[in-house]
Amino acid sequence: MIKHFLKISFLIGSLCFAATGFAQSKIVLKNVEIFNGKDSKTQKGSLVIEKNKIVKITAGEVLASDLENAKVIDGQGKFVMPGMIDAHWHSFLAANSNQAIMLGDESFLFINAAKESENTLQRGFTTVRDLGGHVMGIKQANDYGINKGPRIYPSEAMISQTGGHGDASFPWSEPRMIDHTPPRFQVLGGSVIADGEQEVTVAAREQLRKGASQLKVMAGGGVATIYDPLDATQYTTKEIKAAVEAAENWGTYVTVHAYTPKAVRQAIDAGVKCIDHGHLLDESTIKLMAEKNLWLSMQPFDLDASAYTNPEQAANKRLVGTGTENVYTWAKKHKVKVAFGTDLVAPPKNPLRQNELVVNLQQWFSNFEILKMITYDNAQLLKMSGPRNPYPADLGTLAEGAYADILLFDKSPLEDISIIGDPTTNLLLIIKDGKIYKDQLAGK
Repeated sequence: MIKHFLKISFLIGSLCFAATGFAQSKIVLKNVEIFNGKDSKTQKGSLVIEKNKIVKITAGEVLASDLENAKVIDGQGKFVMPGMIDAHWHSFLAANSNQAIMLGDESFLFINAAKESENTLQRGFTTVRDLGGHVMGIKQANDYGINKGPRIYPSEAMISQTGGHGDASFPWSEPRMIDHTPPRFQVLGGSVIADGEQEVTVAAREQLRKGASQLKVMAGGGVATIYDPLDATQYTTKEIKAAVEAAENWGTYVTVHAYTPKAVRQAIDAGVKCIDHGHLLDESTIKLMAEKNLWLSMQPFDLDASAYTNPEQAANKRLVGTGTENVYTWAKKHKVKVAFGTDLVAPPKNPLRQNELVVNLQQWFSNFEILKMITYDNAQLLKMSGPRNPYPADLGTLAEGAYADILLFDKSPLEDISIIGDPTTNLLLIIKDGKIYKDQLAGK
């Protein structure tokens, strides 16, 4: 029975690939300035792409044999770089407002999220690490070419304690032991409530069963929710460790949502490998993260709290924004591995700020450091999913054997990082997995 199921699944996948013309034989992108994601110096040259990989990078003229049966694109000496990676994205939550999630038709919500996923790719983000939301369907549609969106590293449902940052219940809701009707957000796969080591283990295994490449655990309070205090430490060390053990048994890792030193130190004690946010950390905790070789997935949050009408939320947003300067400074000082993510959620206009947040990094990093962070560095974080990595070839770099995820800009972001802030005008060519998703070179 299982063999028949696997055979049918394989045939469906093959048909999807064939129907969309997913495999393109060869592309030659010649006469370009190449930023490989790792080195500050660029090189003039050409890229040869076969199927979904870069097979050759040459500094000289392209050989006649490379041009045979190839689509040749003249890059006109313009700047090419690896596709950008957002290490903290929410494909479902970025697309749908809180009101829509509460009241909207389920099929519409996922169609809307798929459409926003296409917009994400058009902004130049060829890969995202999705840290909360049921996105396996969108991921599969993107992989098959049915939907024109980025690669997705899914966490599936965020794992939260009762009253934690992922608990969408009302404060006056009946206890779970009495009322077994989960809130709408959980029904949609946004989060799962688990208390105690056993429930956390089950919740972790369920997300891995769905295909999660890494797990997301809510280890502290947040800004976007009203009912859990920002300063609250959530879960116990043993509970978080239960998720860590489940992940490690599958060869992958846990990242946690946490802002404060106490929440982060507890997560470190439990064995997590990545801290998402961390804006309220002190220098000693940052130093500890460096000693433990942990990743810090940060967002360049500012003091703007205009999106929040609730005074407490607005105050929390400003507090988090105040800590951004210190944490970036200390992270650079102690050589913490820093990743870039945006964590943009509802209202739906917020995803338009994805590129803007890249540009905001210039307050703390050089243009080269920014480009390396949003490509090569982020890709190293993604590799921590080990055997659960859905895309095992190299990402975030332009190198032979790497996936052909390539952006061509009209001007050089190494010279002016603000170029990335307006992808509609400045991003002329998008190639993901060896397929062309945008080409405006003809008009230049």
